[in-house]
Amino acid sequence: MLSYQHAYHAGNLADVHKHAALAWVLDYMGQKDKPLTYFETHAGRGLYSLDSEEAAKTGEAAKGVERVLRAFPSGHPYRKVVERVRKAQGARAYPGSPVIAGEMMRPGDAGHVAELHPQEYDALSEVVTPYALIAHKRDGFELALSLTPPEPRRGLMLIDPSYEVKTDYEALPHFLYKQHRKWNVGVLMLWYPILTSGVHDEMAKVLDACNFPGAVHHQVRFPAARKGHGMVGSGLFVVNAPYGLDAELAAIAKRIG
Repeated sequence: MLSYQHAYHAGNLADVHKHAALAWVLDYMGQKDKPLTYFETHAGRGLYSLDSEEAAKTGEAAKGVERVLRAFPSGHPYRKVVERVRKAQGARAYPGSPVIAGEMMRPGDAGHVAELHPQEYDALSEVVTPYALIAHKRDGFELALSLTPPEPRRGLMLIDPSYEVKTDYEALPHFLYKQHRKWNVGVLMLWYPILTSGVHDEMAKVLDACNFPGAVHHQVRFPAARKGHGMVGSGLFVVNAPYGLDAELAAIAKRIG
């Protein structure tokens, strides 16, 4: 299934949770003078306009980044990258995770981002042109397993499927296990939605039972973006989490609230 388009949801509170954590981890890892590799399995188009018809239809960004961005200190890497992108692209631009990563990459860093949706891929491939990122029109899970362990060996992978395919919830712990075995030093960051249906609950329990090294599991709850909307929170599960991430996630949750 390829019907999901993130333009309807860009900048919502789940994005803030995920992207603020991503920016913090990349900033932390970038403080060491060693190159890194970035992977993303489900990249979307990479850059969004909150003035778009899609964003206006749901109003999720208004209750998300537009409400809480200034709750982040001016020096926080998430706020810095959003404001830098808006200075270049316009006040209503919103960077997706590929652009956040691209903006934070340094000379010597490398990256691969995957997207199967034809229109989203076309936009993504153009958006990442200025960065040290290669866009792939390929299944992100297959790409990740085929290109790891990478060179440079240090790095981070964001795993952020749309969960259109309900079997993703069952398959993701297995994928994470295989990926960790192939790339045991990689920081693996899995995002998932918290839904009123509770379909995510079993996956969350399985992840906790896997005893991944250096694992940090964090959930934040928030009101539904609109009446009848099923997402009421955001979850992150991070393998080989950098020191201090658990405290940073707690701070992000307070800012979102």
